[in-house]
Amino acid sequence: MNKLTRRDFIKLSTNALFSLGGLLGLGGLIRYFNYYPPEAPVEFDLGDIANFPVGSRTVRSDIPAVIINRNGEIVAQSLVCTHLGCTITESATGFDCPCHGSRFDEDGNVLAGPAQKPLRNLRVELLEDGRLVLHTKG
Repeated sequence: MNKLTRRDFIKLSTNALFSLGGLLGLGGLIRYFNYYPPEAPVEFDLGDIANFPVGSRTVRSDIPAVIINRNGEIVAQSLVCTHLGCTITESATGFDCPCHGSRFDEDGNVLAGPAQKPLRNLRVELLEDGRLVLHTKG
């Protein structure tokens, strides 16, 4: 019967630990590439149209969007920066991107880059019962 030497034991233990580490890393890599993030909702119930009086600008950080009532016409703009997708914040002159410094006016037009495109307009639907639904896709 062969006796296990100290050198053989250390060599066997090292190989086992490296193999285990490699398998754990490979398992994590497989899980990473098989990840599908949950789909974000595409419709949001904004509530009754009476919540948006004429001339109002309502920032909804949960969507993120700003809902504007322009003389009875409800319009909405996305508050996602067109540069790299950061959520922009309201400022005195319009909207500012905290990530890279893009600035937009109140109508969503670019005042300062690096963003090149204006803010995206979102579709707002008025239902028969007087509720508003915001569509973020399409």
